Amino acid sequence: MTEKSLHWHFHLFDIFLLSIPVSIACYFLHVASLPSFLVTAASLVGMAHLMAESTSIIANRVSSTISALINATFGNAVELMIAIFSLRAGLFALVTASITGSIILNVLFLIGAAMLAGGIKYKEQKFNKDSAGLSSTMLFVAVVGLGLPSIYQMVVGTPSHQMSLAVSIILGIVYILSLVYTLVTHKHLFVVERQAPEENHDRWSLRGAVILLFLVTIMAGFASSFLVTTIEPLIAKTTFSQVFVGLVFVALLTNIPEITSAVAFARKNHMTLSLEIGMSSALQIALFVVPVLILTSPLFIHGGFDLMFTPFELVAVVVTAMIANYISSDGVCHWVEGAQLIAVYLLVASAFYFL
Repeated sequence: MTEKSLHWHFHLFDIFLLSIPVSIACYFLHVASLPSFLVTAASLVGMAHLMAESTSIIANRVSSTISALINATFGNAVELMIAIFSLRAGLFALVTASITGSIILNVLFLIGAAMLAGGIKYKEQKFNKDSAGLSSTMLFVAVVGLGLPSIYQMVVGTPSHQMSLAVSIILGIVYILSLVYTLVTHKHLFVVERQAPEENHDRWSLRGAVILLFLVTIMAGFASSFLVTTIEPLIAKTTFSQVFVGLVFVALLTNIPEITSAVAFARKNHMTLSLEIGMSSALQIALFVVPVLILTSPLFIHGGFDLMFTPFELVAVVVTAMIANYISSDGVCHWVEGAQLIAVYLLVASAFYFL
């Protein structure tokens, strides 16, 4: 390996990497669930940032199509791994809640924090209505698909794994079509965002980024397994439910790097990039992670995993899709809109705490 590929520039999120050996020690020494959960969560935040940065470096050196596939594959890898280990542990309510939580956190909290941070510095900020409008429409399509199996179960009384499979296949196809639209047939509408200047120089060469991504992905798999083993004891010793842990804690720890990036771009008056980060991450969960989870779940749990959301979760994602459609309509935002989005997220999170 060359000296260039090993060259390291310090980043704030590198501090979280110090938690990795501590989390390993906590796991093998059977430390209490709460400190083990917190330390392992911190290590996952650091790993998620390294994966995102490595993916970005690789994506900048390849074609747009391959870039999109790489981002889709690794953009929410930590969330997918936590979901897989949670399913194997029988924590089905936590998995559906983490899906719901990631969608509402990225749209409400992430975008709201970006609007608030950027709006404090700039009186008014503009963004690309075409990009935001497409994403909000796609989110509505995803919400319809995610909700149908649950509505079927409420009406008929029994779940249908075949319906969950059908929905997953359709959502996956829609996601592929959206990539074709943004990267091939109508890429001129999105060229401004994708050619925005980078905030920092790359820390590694392409080779270094590929090797690091491979190693960190393996490490994140083990850390996800460690984290899941702490959740059940944590729930037993606290007032938190599976739903609340999935909707708030799991969703938050897997999206902290995206939140800080979106806020940083907003402070530089690149609000289009901030919205793209939030909406793209939410859509990847609904249109990529969920289909992969449904289609592969029979490999590690008997009967597979079905899309069974609670009425509260369905209301939360429907409201989120409606708000996303509203904020994308005028192409202008300010700090009050950001505060309102954060307020809606906090209302939803507090409601789930009392369930």
